[in-house]
Amino acid sequence: MNEITYATASKQYRTGHFTASLSTLNRLLDLQRDARTYTLLAKTLLQLGLKQEAANSYQLAAEQGGQHAEDNTSEAIKLYFACGEKDRALALANGILSRVRRQPDLAYIVGSLLVDRQQARLARVFKDLLMKSDVLEHMQLGARISLYTWDVFDPSDIETARVLLAKLPRNQSIRLMYLTFSREHCKFDAVERHQPIIEAAIAEGDTEFLRNDGTFFNLHWTGDEHLNQIARSNTPFFSPEITKIRRSVPHTWSDKIRIGYVSSDLFDRHATMKLIRRVLELHDRDRFEITLFCHTDPEMLATNQADRSLWGDIVTIRDMEDPQVVAEIRKRGIDILVDLKGHTVGNRTALFNKAAAPIQVAWLGFPGSTVNVDLDYAIGDKYVLPDSSAPHYYEKFCRMPDTYQPNDPDNRPLARKMSKTDVGLPEDAFVFASFNANRKITPKVIEMWATILKKTPNSVIWILKRGKEVQANIVAKFGSLGIPPKRIFFMSQLEFDLHLNRITAADIGLDTFPVNGHTTTSEQLWAGLPVLTVKGTNFASRVSESLLNAIGLPELVAEDEEDYVRKAIEFAQNPELVTQYRQRLEDNRLSSPLFDAERFCRHLETAYQMMIDRAKQGLEPDHLDVPSLPPRDGAFMVK
Repeated sequence: MNEITYATASKQYRTGHFTASLSTLNRLLDLQRDARTYTLLAKTLLQLGLKQEAANSYQLAAEQGGQHAEDNTSEAIKLYFACGEKDRALALANGILSRVRRQPDLAYIVGSLLVDRQQARLARVFKDLLMKSDVLEHMQLGARISLYTWDVFDPSDIETARVLLAKLPRNQSIRLMYLTFSREHCKFDAVERHQPIIEAAIAEGDTEFLRNDGTFFNLHWTGDEHLNQIARSNTPFFSPEITKIRRSVPHTWSDKIRIGYVSSDLFDRHATMKLIRRVLELHDRDRFEITLFCHTDPEMLATNQADRSLWGDIVTIRDMEDPQVVAEIRKRGIDILVDLKGHTVGNRTALFNKAAAPIQVAWLGFPGSTVNVDLDYAIGDKYVLPDSSAPHYYEKFCRMPDTYQPNDPDNRPLARKMSKTDVGLPEDAFVFASFNANRKITPKVIEMWATILKKTPNSVIWILKRGKEVQANIVAKFGSLGIPPKRIFFMSQLEFDLHLNRITAADIGLDTFPVNGHTTTSEQLWAGLPVLTVKGTNFASRVSESLLNAIGLPELVAEDEEDYVRKAIEFAQNPELVTQYRQRLEDNRLSSPLFDAERFCRHLETAYQMMIDRAKQGLEPDHLDVPSLPPRDGAFMVK
């Protein structure tokens, strides 16, 4: 009898009598509930436009087991996704991950959900599958995952982005994506062809597409703070109402100020720790309780050789969901929660949009406004955060008196002098050097460097390079500007100690813009290498100016690009000037504010106290300028 009823419902479905089929199946379900019946029910409901009910039926069919269980689960996932039932779609996908990794349509669903939840790193397993799909939406998502996770070094990704742009040539968002990959590989021909199209669209008032630009990568092509603020493709949801809600949450202050630092870079080899480590060690434990909310990759932690307990009480949050982390932060009574990541890879910025702490601060990780994130203050200084920048920041400014960047003089070695011959450079040449990431080298910067080399025939340029493709592209660009390969030298990445040593072989460092060297610049100054920069127009392009002033070399900040070229030529023609700057670096290194971690720590603690004082008085955050401590007498000690 049941078989006859099923056959009747099946025939009704095949002949388009869906309502009759539904009625027959409902009677059959009173007698039997197997996978076959639920599957036919799901198909019938779908034909009647009842997607939610169809998804439920596919899920019931899958729960009955059988050889088609994964097929039914897959259909349920697709329908739940289409209906906006994202949690249910993701929960089902977790049960068939091996299939999800083989099917682009399912990978697209899961990848989209993970990206929306600020969990792009978990979506990386789907990137290659999506990039190789013939479906445009799949390819776009694969490219987005690459950008969000900084997985942008695979040359095949450039080709995928190029194909996308060829199919959608008027889509400026895809053009931005293609340019991001191109900059990473120094494909100057692509940048010079497509960047003017972007700039022409902006000149005509079209800026809406910039919302799809990666917040971090946007900095690498424009120093316009207004445009920097628009880019927010990889930022969490935010509205000012979130700030109001957070500030209304009751909070109990204690005798000590409780500081919480959030980062995925809490291991001694990371650039951030080379800056901040000594400050963490020096915090006054009689006045401050320090907690590190750590979501560092275990593989990176395995390389750590430092005693992390000296930095603070460490709470591992890597595998905790945001609500769990927020609960832990509140349980510990954190007064000031500091984001050390901003819009860089591996961040947990979404935590700050969940009313985690009464005062929330951005510092060090991201050189600009952390758009779409509920932050009260951005820590900077008068160089990187001048008054003119205030309209482009949601955060209020907390300006340090010397520089925003701390440096650790105790846990980094002094550089050992190396000769030019030691590193494969011509001993009789004047060596300009660039130790910055290749993505920071723009066509304009290359053109300026070429002009400098033409005017100084006894000079060469020494460039850090990521790979052979990058090297070939840089050589080709210089060649098009009349600079032969014999005047261009390259270096590969080295362990930190060896890297510091080789810096000493150069004569002067040439900075990049609109993104300067940041940690890179302070490393050069620590090693005794003068760095030439140019006044910038946003945080990322003003960092070297801040550092040079903090070590007493403001003359190395050029007024504009023309002055930058003029100064570089003058230094090569008058190397005794460079000798004088080197001596000043030597004299100032252990006495100037730039490498005085104790002085910086006391200033930072004053900043935190000023924030707390306002909050305790019921005052909203406002711009703060931290007063300067008197300069110390003599040099401070380095271990």
